[in-house]
Amino acid sequence: MPQGPPSERKQLELFSCTPEPSGIRDYQDLMAFPFFSLAKGRRVKPLIYDRNDVAIKVEAVPEYGMATIWDADLLIWAASQIMDARNRGAPTSRLLRFMPHQFLRFANRPTGKLGYERLRAALDRLQSTTIQTNIRSVDPDTTPARKARRLHRFSWINEWSELTIAGGYTRGMEIVLPDWFYQGVINENWVLAIDPAYFDLTGGIERWLYRLARKHGGRSKNGWGFSFKVLYEKSGSLARFSDFAFDLRRLAHKQSLPGYQLSLSMDAKGNECLQIMWIA
Repeated sequence: MPQGPPSERKQLELFSCTPEPSGIRDYQDLMAFPFFSLAKGRRVKPLIYDRNDVAIKVEAVPEYGMATIWDADLLIWAASQIMDARNRGAPTSRLLRFMPHQFLRFANRPTGKLGYERLRAALDRLQSTTIQTNIRSVDPDTTPARKARRLHRFSWINEWSELTIAGGYTRGMEIVLPDWFYQGVINENWVLAIDPAYFDLTGGIERWLYRLARKHGGRSKNGWGFSFKVLYEKSGSLARFSDFAFDLRRLAHKQSLPGYQLSLSMDAKGNECLQIMWIA
């Protein structure tokens, strides 16, 4: 019988997750650029972003669809676990073992049967979604005058497994993270703390906008703003621009982003803009 690709599991030290990491951490590149579907329905159409020398292409398989911004909660969990271990001086690894109910509680999700089923579906999407990007990939062997970028292609999870016992009860899950993500997380300058209330946000655009605000606006009281057109491009959304703009206006009225205040304005060219201000 033909042999599949060898598992990375045997080559990596096992990192056992703690029940509750000391903080919630998100990876900055995933906050600043479009990597995930913002819709709860299945997305198969590729997500393509090419702006300011940053190129991203995200592809999905029809069977599972593209990984969603809700699926990204598992990567936030992984980043939080890795940074918690680093802060304690403990070793880390790309091979993580955890109990599903620990993650579900962390992400404020139900821990019943439906929660477990949705977690398995998220793992399938994270593994089957492929990403190609040149972020963080300047070739060190080239001169500044002839700077070259190296494309990286990977999936959000290289592999995952679940140990079950009689009756279908799980004894734990293991995931292998891609090196591109892991190397970015272990550099402390590339992660940011996020508000636990993020997991209470139910809309895809709402979640995406919070992460973008946390990345670009941080905790500066000077605030920042983008035109609706730029935000639309940065979101990777499949919604019509008119519908996307309607959602931004709705969020400005709703004021649901934890720690931030939204307002609408017009720039000198007559483009509608969203202003975001950090509030203590």
